[in-house]
Amino acid sequence: MLYILGPTSLGACFRYYPRMIISTFLILWYCAFPPVQVYSLDPDPVVKDTLMIPVLDYDQLKPILNQDNDTTYVFNFWATWCLPCIKEIPYFQQLESIYRNEAFRLVFISLDFKKDYLRKLQPFAIERGLEKQIMILEDNDSNYWISDIDSTWSGSLPATLVVSGKHRAFYERTFHNVGELSDLVKPFLNQ
Repeated sequence: MLYILGPTSLGACFRYYPRMIISTFLILWYCAFPPVQVYSLDPDPVVKDTLMIPVLDYDQLKPILNQDNDTTYVFNFWATWCLPCIKEIPYFQQLESIYRNEAFRLVFISLDFKKDYLRKLQPFAIERGLEKQIMILEDNDSNYWISDIDSTWSGSLPATLVVSGKHRAFYERTFHNVGELSDLVKPFLNQ
């Protein structure tokens, strides 16, 4: 026997089975119109989940610190948790712009904690335009590498190493203006 639903029988269905009809309607609606994927307005969402800064142990960093060529290197050891380090970064950036046309290279070596690489360090580097100048030193044997970098280094931050060929100078101090930094670098550039 075939039943034909008319206006009165459809009204009876709504009256007796409202949840079933609404659920059926929602299922049909969802199948007909699947949810739209929402895209982030962030230009590079991968950056938040992927570390873009190289992580080196001391054996990998040591040859970089001891390059014997005609370029003057300024290596600044710092961390995002070190307020004096953060305050002097603009002076290093100004130094780099002063010696842009010289054989000069500035490298920031972060000593941040591993848990802060993605959460603090990388956003800080991107915000300040430093991501191409930063390396992370991740080596637990600090008693070895601190004294290997310079025998007078206590391990405190900030610290700066200037290298040009066989000439080296180490400074365990905070810089308060670009002039102080420039005065340290000039003799190395003229060698």
